[in-house]
Amino acid sequence: RQGYGDPHEQYPAASYRDYTYQSHQWQPVARQDDRDPRQGEPYGKSTNYQDHHCYRGYHPNLAMTPLGQDKTQTYDSHKEIHVSAAQPEWVGGETLGSNSGEASGQPREPSLLLQYRESGLSSSSYELSQYIHDGADHYDPLLLETWSLAQAGEPSASTPTLVAPHKFLLPHVAVCFGAGGQLVLVCPHRPAEGQLAHVELHSLEVILRDTKELEELQTFPGPLAREDLHKVDVMTFCQLKIAASCDLSTQRGRDSALLWKLLALLCRQNGSMVGSDTAELLMHDCRCQVKYKRQNTAANLIGLTDDEWMARQPGTLDLITGEVPPVVETQAQIVEKFTKLLYYGRKKDALVWAMRNQLWGHALFLSSKMDPWTYSWVLTRFTSTLATNDPLQTLFQLMSGRIPQAALCCGDATWGDWRPHLAVMLSNKVGDMELNHRAIITMGDTLAGKGAVEAAHFCYLTADIPFGYFGAKTDRMALLGSSHCQAFAQFARTEAIQRMEIFEYCQQLRQPKSFLFPFQVVYKLLYASRLADYGLPAQALQYCEQIATVLLGQDLASHPVLAQQVMKLAERLKLSDPLLLEMPDQDQTLEPDWLVQLRTCCREWEVR
Repeated sequence: RQGYGDPHEQYPAASYRDYTYQSHQWQPVARQDDRDPRQGEPYGKSTNYQDHHCYRGYHPNLAMTPLGQDKTQTYDSHKEIHVSAAQPEWVGGETLGSNSGEASGQPREPSLLLQYRESGLSSSSYELSQYIHDGADHYDPLLLETWSLAQAGEPSASTPTLVAPHKFLLPHVAVCFGAGGQLVLVCPHRPAEGQLAHVELHSLEVILRDTKELEELQTFPGPLAREDLHKVDVMTFCQLKIAASCDLSTQRGRDSALLWKLLALLCRQNGSMVGSDTAELLMHDCRCQVKYKRQNTAANLIGLTDDEWMARQPGTLDLITGEVPPVVETQAQIVEKFTKLLYYGRKKDALVWAMRNQLWGHALFLSSKMDPWTYSWVLTRFTSTLATNDPLQTLFQLMSGRIPQAALCCGDATWGDWRPHLAVMLSNKVGDMELNHRAIITMGDTLAGKGAVEAAHFCYLTADIPFGYFGAKTDRMALLGSSHCQAFAQFARTEAIQRMEIFEYCQQLRQPKSFLFPFQVVYKLLYASRLADYGLPAQALQYCEQIATVLLGQDLASHPVLAQQVMKLAERLKLSDPLLLEMPDQDQTLEPDWLVQLRTCCREWEVR
């Protein structure tokens, strides 16, 4: 190129292998000497790089020879020495001697680079062509016309042969997956040489028998809409999942086990959920009852001065009764002192005495018959003696018309277990039901924000929160026990789909026509595809039938893509129907009625 020196001026030319160009193929021509063809010529042995024609700037766009004319040109570096001797020398891009086309006045062929410009090649092809020396500028074309392969003693290659290239040089194994849960292997044989073709059919269910994914699919008794399914099988599966996949030593494992227990409870009670039953499940799952530490009562009696408080200490003279109270007082003596204070009309002192000695019943009843301020004061003193994370605090705050503090702080290690607080709220739904509902949802949101997805979904189920979609991040639930804020591959786990199908089955036990359509749209079809991938086509076809039955009972035009995808999968799996396999060969062209109806509805929708 312009501005760059000739690279052949700096380095001696190395000997290349000679090639025969045939159409778009090149094939190496055998060398005549015994030297290793990969080894280059020694430096200085061949200084005229004009003799080497391995890359003649060939491009298929320029190979426009008339019909019948041979496009094949064979070059041999050892035989071209005699031809190149009659050509002028080329030094630094200049032609030396008087035999050139310009010196003889003969018209010179246009430069190959100019042909590249005129042929409309891309800039990269044109730039690449400048690195390849133009052979047409280096020799006289008349000399090539006088030279022939016959004079050089080489076999004639005037007839071009189109040789189809081999995609693979050696026989190899061809592998494909069949729709019937099979892996098809075509063994490496040469049928052209008389070898018989050998095809092997392997069952994917047998190949993947030791994998955890296949075991997870086989143990599930789905689809759960079968008539021969008993709910005891579903409850047994829930117990197996608790024993096999839930680590009860961790908080997340206990939450996951609790969610499976809730599904088993729903299945036992035919989809109905009672607050007291759920609370019993929550408290039964607690490993140990936490002893909540109560605060000192005297420390909360901040309404008294130091002198008044010291005057009421045991062992000092009581100015009202004139008696010295004993150091250790019994319950009867405490009640008697409370009564004596009321004899003299000292209501406030009686309230203080009752609160200091844990007579909260006497104090609350007495204050309730006094003014509202006094009753609120005694009630506040009573609740302040409870621990902050005591479930009684949750109940009293809820009955007071406030969102409990436990709903905003649960899930923290310093706060304690969240289950007793939810049990209190579920078992004591009194007063404002809307407040109780908001308190449970708030607790679920707090747990979800701290990563306890299973615990949050437990709260949402007890609050009757509907399921949403994966793309709607504002929805609280999409799959039971799985967060839809993560990637879809981690979200749509097989365990989460199975858990969701069990919940749908429990809903159908209570209402036979209930149907969770967001779940049916995506996840059952995805689950059927996984069954087919792991070599379980019969179960996959049953799922397709279940989805198609629901779709045919609704307006198909509202879900056309789902219907088409179900139809395509079912058409590939229809031969895996056990009933169809028992039929004679001439009847294997029959299809299930639901598949025929689904195809008809899809075609009608396409026509509309």
